[in-house]
Amino acid sequence: MLKYSKVFCLVAFVFLFAMCNQKSKSNNEKETILKGTIDITVDETIKPIVDDQVAVFEGTYYDAKINVKPKSEAELINDLLNQKTKVAVTSRDLTKEELASFEKSKIKPRVTPFAVDAIALISNKSNNDTLITLKTVIDFMKGIPNPRIKGLVFDNPNSSTVRFMKELANVKDITAAGVFSYKTNEEVIKVISENEGMIGVVGVNWLSEPSPNMAEVINKINVLGVKGLKDNKYYYPSQNDIAEQKYPLARDLFIINCQGYSGLGMGFASFISGDIGQRIVLKSGLMPVRTPGRKLKIRSQIINDKE
Repeated sequence: MLKYSKVFCLVAFVFLFAMCNQKSKSNNEKETILKGTIDITVDETIKPIVDDQVAVFEGTYYDAKINVKPKSEAELINDLLNQKTKVAVTSRDLTKEELASFEKSKIKPRVTPFAVDAIALISNKSNNDTLITLKTVIDFMKGIPNPRIKGLVFDNPNSSTVRFMKELANVKDITAAGVFSYKTNEEVIKVISENEGMIGVVGVNWLSEPSPNMAEVINKINVLGVKGLKDNKYYYPSQNDIAEQKYPLARDLFIINCQGYSGLGMGFASFISGDIGQRIVLKSGLMPVRTPGRKLKIRSQIINDKE
């Protein structure tokens, strides 16, 4: 009898140890603001800046893993509304209708602005004229030909750049001859680098932070100065012109978090809107929503290093 009691106690001990170990493992794997794994959906036109942010975030917090999934703006918003993704990075805020849809599902999205981006107009390096009016581009989209433009090249038809330009032109669809759509910003840049007289429409971050395989291609294009609809001067998608709100094709960037709890999405949003994340934005050529501070060390006396 004593023998069976010992066996029973041993089995019970092993069982309790396994349960405690499993519970400990479960707690270790639990997602927090700085630990765990998460998928985030990203507007393809702004993927480079998000890749930079993720690289530094993961390098700082070793227990965090963020998988970046680039998609068109239309696909991204649909995934959010259908709860296929919980965290997304976009080039626009949510509309009233979208917010109402979330409210019906009892979801309260957290929207955090973190940068000001721009849409760039590009041409082949062989084109001597590096200036263009926004009206010329809009007229071409409406079907009014222009000898200056042989073709207007967009990325995905469902992209944020297409939506942005359609809103500017006040058109529902772009059906004009000479308007072409590809799949990615990289494809648009390659097409422009190989064709004279074509104008490309891309996210400026693809130009300021090119991937290694695109650096040579970008040397074959010009970034055009653009005159707005209510301006007499031409401005470039430079950090300075964006900061002074002079460039007519600037847009805000947001991270939208629908997790509903203090998870990795909240931690990443806090990171990119914080000091380190804003410095990354500044270095990338975009404009941060908050200018990172600088610490100055004031000395009471001059130290002469040369004796």
